Amino acid sequence: MKQTVLIVPGYLGSGPAHWQSWMERQLPATRRVAGIDWQRPALGRWTDRVEAAIKRADGPVWLVAHSFGCLAAVMAAALRPERIGGALLVAPADPERFSAQGFRSGDEGSIASWLYDIRLRCPSLLVASTNDPWLNFASAAYWADRWGSRLHSQGAAGHINVDSGFGPWPKGLAMLRALQSAQGSFLVGELAISV
Repeated sequence: MKQTVLIVPGYLGSGPAHWQSWMERQLPATRRVAGIDWQRPALGRWTDRVEAAIKRADGPVWLVAHSFGCLAAVMAAALRPERIGGALLVAPADPERFSAQGFRSGDEGSIASWLYDIRLRCPSLLVASTNDPWLNFASAAYWADRWGSRLHSQGAAGHINVDSGFGPWPKGLAMLRALQSAQGSFLVGELAISV
């Protein structure tokens, strides 16, 4: 059966040295979500683009998301659960930092309320760092629990991006392959990762 790995970068995108770009080169049938203004983290627009890419994809879709892209991936997975094989959510950004139009300022409401009631219906793994400047580990654990995702601590790994030393990332690829192997074998949130 055909399947697609969909790369969903975060704010400012993922350049050629980023682990997502490396992973894209390692895997067949991989595409990067297109049509997003990487400079403007607007969740509704990003979710629309991710959902459109899911609709166009062949077979089950495996979401590989980073930072703000995790938030759009979670929203799109909730809209198209029948199309999603699983989700690898790496270093999500804190939804409390964003409004509907981008970065939150003043009294603007956050997008966190858009994500509270989502429970993913696929195997999912949220990989978090204990010193991520974009989301503290306690909040990462909270969102993993809300979404029904297994939580994996990457230790003190910053934002799990190029700046924190994550170019080629074989362990991340192994986590995705474990998700793909486990699909259908575990209930949501019960995936055991041993890499």
